[in-house]
Amino acid sequence: MELKQLGDRLVRFVGGKSGMWRVLTIRPVQGDVLPQAERIAVCRGDESSPLESQWTLSGVISNIRYVERPEQQELTLKQAPLGRSEATMAALIPIRKTAAWWNLTQEERRSIFEKKSHHIAEGVKYLPSIARQLYHGRDIGEPFDFLTWFEYAPEYSEAFEELVRTLRKTEEWRFVDREIDIRLMRESKG
Repeated sequence: MELKQLGDRLVRFVGGKSGMWRVLTIRPVQGDVLPQAERIAVCRGDESSPLESQWTLSGVISNIRYVERPEQQELTLKQAPLGRSEATMAALIPIRKTAAWWNLTQEERRSIFEKKSHHIAEGVKYLPSIARQLYHGRDIGEPFDFLTWFEYAPEYSEAFEELVRTLRKTEEWRFVDREIDIRLMRESKG
């Protein structure tokens, strides 16, 4: 499938000198870091990207995976939308998992993801304060399997740190071989 056919499901995070989000930090958690950038522009579909950039990470909103119907219903009910005016803080966390993860069956990955790591159960505790959207990069041949985008108001910064610490201690995270933590603040100029 060509990327143009993905429409608004395709999102590109462009690190450079322009964009609504000012970069506070870019740090490696596991593996190599990305080059530093001053700002990040978020471009949807065929929206044009800034001309100058250090890097572009692309992902697509895909089908829901590893989630059972009751969990999906709870997430849908509690999840806040992105773009709330009070949510001026954000995190972009690109993650690549190991070949061992992808060699597991769907059922084995689900077992590690939720039954052992409680990824959904932990994440739902922070809704609606912290909004998130998962973008799949593996589906379109990108270097990161997942791009997770979080938005939250400054008063929920410590709650977000707690969520990230909790998830990074799980069995699931033993399968991560590259992770970068990018923290951002929204500004009107871009």
